[in-house]
Amino acid sequence: MVIKTLARGLSALSLALVPLLPSPATPAAQAAPAAEVTTLADAVGLLKVTEENRAGYTSSAFRHWNAGEDTTDGCDTSAEVLLTEAVVAPTVEPGCELTGGRWTSYYDGQEVTDAGSLDVAHTVALGEAWDSGASAWTAERREAYANDQGADVSLVAVTSRTNRRKADKDPADWMPPSPEVQCRYAGEWVATKLRWQLTADDRELEALKVYAEGPCEDVIVRYAPAA
Repeated sequence: MVIKTLARGLSALSLALVPLLPSPATPAAQAAPAAEVTTLADAVGLLKVTEENRAGYTSSAFRHWNAGEDTTDGCDTSAEVLLTEAVVAPTVEPGCELTGGRWTSYYDGQEVTDAGSLDVAHTVALGEAWDSGASAWTAERREAYANDQGADVSLVAVTSRTNRRKADKDPADWMPPSPEVQCRYAGEWVATKLRWQLTADDRELEALKVYAEGPCEDVIVRYAPAA
């Protein structure tokens, strides 16, 4: 009888210890890629050079805008960028209509108080991205690119008129009209291309080298590869 009682006690103790045993290992969450930091000249040297090809391009190949980072706020990616970049926060009306607020369009240095006068521009325009490798991407990756809020330099709020002049040109054919921000722009352009593993053509690369080896030699480029 004593033996049976002892056995039952040991059995109960074994069951009680089960929750204390380590659970089967689960895969660790994938860590975010570490940011790369380098000089503009070295960053330009990392760009792969190929010929560009616009065949088959349409902006609808890049789904934008989607529901943004916060899918519950009723604002799309474009509106979320406007809210993030506002110098003075606007009022958010129903339907994510933005009223009031103030922004600085860094391309041209203009102060803007009407969100309707702004575009949320892709630093590397969709057409240029298509030419530089995005034509081979999946639709999901193109959507991720078009709505990329994972890097501060991917999307920027600027005046519509200046963004229309930029269109899908690369730095060989267009730079911000404000000379004091051209080095910033060159760094952000290269950071975006490296983040998404986009290529450059010969004219683009030579234009970037002029800035990297001249007035922008002290610019530091930071980028994290896109998932």
